[in-house]
Parts: sequence; structure tokens; C-alpha cells
Amino acid sequence: MRMKTLRISALALVAWLLVVFSNLSHAQPANGYQKPPAEILEALDTPPLPVVTISPARDRLLLAQGVRYPPIAEVAEPMLRLAGVRINPRNNGPHLPTTYIALTLKTVADGREQTLVLPPGARISFPAWSPDGAQFAFARYNSDEIELWVGDAVSGKLRRLRGVALNAAYGSSFEWMPDSRALLCKTIVARRGPPPLPPVAPAAPVVQESAGKSAPVRTFQDLLETPHDEDLFDYYATSQLALVEARSGRLTKVGEPALFAAVDPSPDGRLILVSRIHRPYSYLHTASSFPREVEVWDRAGQMVYQLASKPLADNIPIGGVPTGPRNYHWHPIEPATLAWVEALDRGSERTKAAYRDKVMLVRAPFADKPTQLARTQQRFSSLMWTEAPHIALLRDYQSAKRVARTFVINPQKPGEAPKLIWERSTQDRYHDPGVPLSKLLPNGKRAARVDNNCLFLAGPGASSEGDRPFLDRFDLATFKSERVFQCDDQSYETIVGLVTEDGSRLITRKETRTVPPNYFLRDLPKNTATALTQFTDTTPQLRQFTKQLVTYQRDDGVQLSFTLYLPAGHQPGQRLPTVLWAYPREYIDADTAGQVSGSANSFTSITGISHLFFLTQGYAILDGATMPVVGTSQRRNDTYLDQIVASAKAAIDKAVELGVTDPDRVGVGGHSYGAFMTANLLAHSDLFRAGIARSGAYNRTLTPFGFQNENRTLWQAQETYLKMSPFMVANKINEPVLLIHGEADNNSGTFPIQSERLYQAVKGTGGIARLVMLPHESHAYTARESVEHVLYEMTAWFDKHVKHAPAKAKTASSE
Repeated sequence: MRMKTLRISALALVAWLLVVFSNLSHAQPANGYQKPPAEILEALDTPPLPVVTISPARDRLLLAQGVRYPPIAEVAEPMLRLAGVRINPRNNGPHLPTTYIALTLKTVADGREQTLVLPPGARISFPAWSPDGAQFAFARYNSDEIELWVGDAVSGKLRRLRGVALNAAYGSSFEWMPDSRALLCKTIVARRGPPPLPPVAPAAPVVQESAGKSAPVRTFQDLLETPHDEDLFDYYATSQLALVEARSGRLTKVGEPALFAAVDPSPDGRLILVSRIHRPYSYLHTASSFPREVEVWDRAGQMVYQLASKPLADNIPIGGVPTGPRNYHWHPIEPATLAWVEALDRGSERTKAAYRDKVMLVRAPFADKPTQLARTQQRFSSLMWTEAPHIALLRDYQSAKRVARTFVINPQKPGEAPKLIWERSTQDRYHDPGVPLSKLLPNGKRAARVDNNCLFLAGPGASSEGDRPFLDRFDLATFKSERVFQCDDQSYETIVGLVTEDGSRLITRKETRTVPPNYFLRDLPKNTATALTQFTDTTPQLRQFTKQLVTYQRDDGVQLSFTLYLPAGHQPGQRLPTVLWAYPREYIDADTAGQVSGSANSFTSITGISHLFFLTQGYAILDGATMPVVGTSQRRNDTYLDQIVASAKAAIDKAVELGVTDPDRVGVGGHSYGAFMTANLLAHSDLFRAGIARSGAYNRTLTPFGFQNENRTLWQAQETYLKMSPFMVANKINEPVLLIHGEADNNSGTFPIQSERLYQAVKGTGGIARLVMLPHESHAYTARESVEHVLYEMTAWFDKHVKHAPAKAKTASSE
């Protein structure tokens, strides 16, 4: 009987395998990864512009040459997905970190450049300057370990600090100490042995239990799933703190090994604020919510003060904050003073309270009780210290109304009433006063600049004509601003930082429609601008397109806009196949929803999987077509569908009115929440011939505790969740839809199964759909092969279903 059972099982297995492989043969491209048209490949082959970092002394620049598209073999390297963290087990670092392959040191005074000598084939992290600007440090990612390197800002010589193996699996792996002589590093624990092996057989089932308390949680990915996962997380994320001298490389251990969420030396360098994660872990939350001890250590690793012992943060209300100390940090201009925030309303805005939060201080040696610096009537948003001991900026925020207030407080007089500077909607770009410019202090901490009782405010300068960034001088006595600098109307120029304390000389980053971003040294009294870099356009063949900011109105009067791109050689009156690419956003009121963002004068880089590559194929593009969803914070999504359809129709109508769009040949696309929008527009309108939806979520019952800015749960707004889910009306998606998704998507809510299930639903109800699952790719797509293939799929799909689509059949009403 047993042999017969085995034979039947074997036959069943063979039959099953035949079905599987038959399905695979139909699902996979016949010739593997495909390539897009030649014009797109030519653009993909160009190297990226260097990334620039300026010395704290403002006398030198470092130019780091990055890698734009790693090969799929690199993306496919081993990866552990643990507690919301992706780890490369070979070198104990992050999986697929951002890396650079070349460094150039440039002197501001004379423009002299020096190419720094890296080991052949080196991949390094972005360099970090020492507080005094005399040195910089970076990590070198090897296949089996991560090295620490230091460079001299004068000579340009690089040297490896031998004997230091960095642990970069969780959080930053090193930072400079305030004296600029040493670095505080997370290192691999000595003699830790091999990684734990998975059990041959499970020791017990995995059990989770609810105790009856409300514990809403977003749909996170890469979570721990088994006791073995917990052991792996401990093994790779646990590190040994060490002080490493930059000149000699001498290493001194600090305390015992632990799983450090954060480490931060005090401004005087004598103490270290540490946050240590510990068990019990959670299978529903990421490491950022795990229990932790928040302590102050001395340089020997001995605890001198315990700030908090925080439990698993699994019962935070939606839109709320944890109880107990949070936002803990060092006061930047005092030797060793801790500051933090605590909720006064149990972390929930549903609790009636005169004050929501309090800001606390305690000074070393921590013998006295903490003192209260300030309280906020709304939820605490930020605390910006300035270099003046009597001035700090306190900001609170009311999420329901999107209103933020900024106050001036006096840290030296905690009882003194705060003075209100600004109260404004955070969505009101036209009245944005700007953000105070900060400076790196000699101790390595940052604080807002203060010159003669004035702040320097840098802002986008948004207007109905587009952005024109500015620099203002804000008087803290009169609360009035004086305009120091503003970008002209032919370029896009932002403030990088001040060179002089009075703001008379500054460094800016300037670009135009045809010239890529470059850095300039501006002398305002002399009205001169000296170029610090001379980057040229690496894709001049793409500069032949035209770019225009277009404004128009929705039927309900809401002001809308898009950036219109037209391909090279377009003739006035010539109607083109058109791509509408968008991403919906929520607003409290129509006025702020209609505000224009961006600038038509900025340099357009077309890279990666950009939809702007459709320009090379003869399409017009309505880029960033605004899709505002306007209403109260609790109810606006109830009319989500009506509003996005009305916005899409208004955009198409405007493009048709301009004479550039063929209304019978319009495609729609978007990424993430834009993909969700795309599927809904296809299901609830007949405006488009086809759609492209990348890395989206389509069934909102699978994100039951909220999504995007929807804070109601499924059980509080069931009708809205169902109505907004295109999966529920897949039978109405009667235009062809291309679904693309990374198989290793790690974004909250956009599980790959979302695209798989929508494809099955559209296919099962007779619709036209294509599903492309990208091996090893995350929410964004990185590998060169993946990028090429996505662009191939996108152009082929719209060429077939939009550009060369047959004319729409006329209905009786249209005749």
C-alpha cells in the first residue's frame, strides 16, 4: 500500500511540474531581458554628474562620482530581510548601498583639482568631513568586509585604518568625534563565530497572541518571522562600539557589544548617548519599534545616566506618538545637556489636553531633576537650536488642519512665554517663509546661524509663475524679513550655504533648462558669481525637447497645473500621442491645492525608468499633472474617485486646447500611489487608451490600518476602502494595463502580491493586461538590466496600445 501511495504521489508531482513549467514558459520573455530603443540606450550609457560636498571650512569641495545602474548580478547578491532591514551577509553591511567609485578634491580659492587615488575597483560610501574640515572619512565596501578609510583635505592622501572592520548592517557605521581626531565606530564583534544555522526541524510552531488592547499597525515588509530570524538579526546587527584615532588607527573598545539603534557623542566628546535594542522582538513591527534602553555612557562604556527604558511600541494610535521620552538629542552648544520630548496626552490627539507635549532638559552630571523647557499646545514638530544661547525655534503642528506654528523661545529662561513668529498651512507654498540656514559647529553639531540677532531663511519662492528660490535676513526683534538674494526668472538657483557670517558671500547651486546644476561662489556686494564647478550636459541629444508650465482649472474651480514636454521637431498644431503621468496628493482646501510647484527653468535629467524617455519616441508628456484630493482630513477620500477623474479630464482637455494632444491617443501612468491612481482611472473613466502601473497597491482591504494620508481604518470607513480599491472593480478595467512590480518590494503596503492579484483579476474577467515581475528589485528598480527592460516594456506597451491604437469606435451619441 505504501509503495502504491508513493507512485501516485510521484505521478501527481510530475503532472504538477508540467503545469508549472508550462505556465512559466508563457510567463517569461523568450529572450530574457529586453532593451529599449537605441535613443534611450544612448542616454542610459552616460555617467551621472558628480555629487558635491563642501568642507566645513568652506575652502574645499569633494566631488564623488557615483554608479547609476549596477548590474543585476550585484543586485542579486545574498540578502537577509530582517526586522525591516536588508543585510548583505557577506560583508555585514546594507544590501545594495549607494556607492561611489571616484573622488576629486577641489580648492575653492584657485579651482585646483586633484584626483584622489582609490584602490582599483573600490566602491565607497559618501565621504564625511571632520568637524574642522581637515580630514574626511568613508567606508569601503569589499565583498567580505567593510573597511574604514580617512583622507587628508590638504594633501589628498588616502589611507586605510587597518584592523577596523565596520558593522554597517543597522544604522550609520561611523561618525567623527567633536575633536576631529577620532571616529566613533560600530565594529564587528571579535570572535563572534559563524552565523547561526537554521534548525533542521522546527522546535515549535510560531505563535502570536493579542491581549485585547488596540494595536494598529501598518503593513510593513521584511519582518522577522521565526526564532531563527531573531538569531540572525542579533548576529549581524550586534556591534562593538570603538573609538578609532584617525591618524594612528589605534582602536579602543567602548563598553560591551549591543544592538545599537543610535549612538551620538556629546558636544564636549566626553559622553555618548546610546540607544540599545533588545528582545522581545515583534513579528508585526520593524526594528524601529523594538524595545530599547536609552542611556548615557562615558568613553569607557559605563552607563552614567538612564534616560528611558522603552517597551515595544505596538500600541501607538494611528497618527499618534509613543509615550515617554522621544526625539532625544544633545543640546548642540552646551557641553553635555540632553533634550527630549514627552507626550502629555498619552500620545493621542483624541485625548483632550491643554498641552500635547513638553520639551525637557537635563545637564551632566545628571544629578538634578530634568527641567521643563517648553510646552506645545499642538503636537511637537521640531526644535531648532541656534548658535545663540538665548534663542531657539520651537515648532508644533496640528495634523487635522495641516497647520504649523513656529515660536521663538529662550532656553536660558524656561518660564518666559514663547513668541509666535509664523502660523501657516504646511501646504501653502506661496507663503513659505523659508527654513533657517544652519552651520556645522566646531564640535560637529549643527545649529541655526544667527548674525546680529538675525536668522538667514532659505525658501523655494513658490509662486503662480513657478519657483524662484530666495535668501532672506530675518530680524528676531522686529520679525521682519529683508530679501538678500533671489533667483532670476531664467534659471533655478538654490542656496547651499554661507561663506561669511554676515551672508555677503554664499555658495549656490544653479541650473537652467539647458545647463546642468553647477556650484557658484556669489559675492553679493560685488554682484559677482564665480563658478566652482563646470559640469556639462552628458545627454545633449535630449535637450531638443521643449518644456512649459501650464495652468488650468478643474470643473469645480480648483486650479491645476502640469509641465508640458514636447519632443524635438514638434510643429505647432501637430497633435501627438500623449502620456499623462501623475501622483495624487491630499489637501485641506482648494486654494493650496491649486498652487503651482516646481520650475520650468530647472535642468531636466532623464534617467532610470523615467517616463520622460517617451519624448524620444514622439510623445507629448503631461508631467506631474496635479491630482489634488481636497476635503477634510477624515472625509476627503470619500470623493477620491470623482476628483481624480475630474483632474485627469481637465488635464487632457487643456492639452487638446493647446493643440498638442490627440484625445484618442492618451495613456496614463504612475508609480506607487500613482499606480493606484492609474488603475482607478482605467476602471472609472474612458479617458485613456491604456495605462502603466508600477509598484502599486490595488486592494485596500490588505492595508486595513490606513494608507497614504488616510488615517481611518477599514472598519471605520469600509465603504471608502472598497470604493477606492480598483481590485474590486477589475471587471471595469477595459483598457489595456501594464503592471510592473519588483519581486523584493520593501515599501509599506505595496506587496508584490498586489500586482499579481490585480493581473489575475483583470485576466479572469476578460481584460487586457501584462504583468512584469522584476527579480531581486525593490520598490524602485536599480539594475541596468531591469531598467532597460522596464523601459522596453513601457515603450512597447504604449506604442501598441496608444500611439498605434486603432481609432475609437464612434457611439450613437457622438455621431
